[in-house]
Amino acid sequence: METEHVNKIHPEYPEMIYEALDALQQKEGSNKSSISKYIESKYGNLNDAHSKLLTYHLDRMKQTGELIFLKNNYIKPGPDAPPKRGRGRPPKPKTTLPQGTEMAAPKPRGRPKKDPNAPPTPKKVKSTIAPSNFAAPVSKTGRPRGRPRKIKPQPAQIGVE
Repeated sequence: METEHVNKIHPEYPEMIYEALDALQQKEGSNKSSISKYIESKYGNLNDAHSKLLTYHLDRMKQTGELIFLKNNYIKPGPDAPPKRGRGRPPKPKTTLPQGTEMAAPKPRGRPKKDPNAPPTPKKVKSTIAPSNFAAPVSKTGRPRGRPRKIKPQPAQIGVE
């Protein structure tokens, strides 16, 4: 069966991009159009989606840290360049425990379960003191709770004295 046979006319895009950057040898790096022109001149028979594929591979290589994008130019990272860090806060460094030390079980999360063998708790008894004049309970500040009542205006007496 010849269905697994793949006809390769040109190498993979990342290889072509690296080759273009090496061949162009620009100090500040090479922009996308110069990389595209080099690839088109070397491998003339490229498909119509060449510009989309080049853009996709350049972006992916930029995201993975294989290329550095600086001032609209792509540069190969140097051998002493730090690895590219992902977005967000970096994870805390792991501390290594000395050998022979065992980790304690982590505390369970949430509210603890009720003990089925524990005696039932006594219910609170409500006081049956009769309220006097239905006054609201007074708080620590001496004022009753909530919004104060609206004061009704006294009707003015109309008459001659």
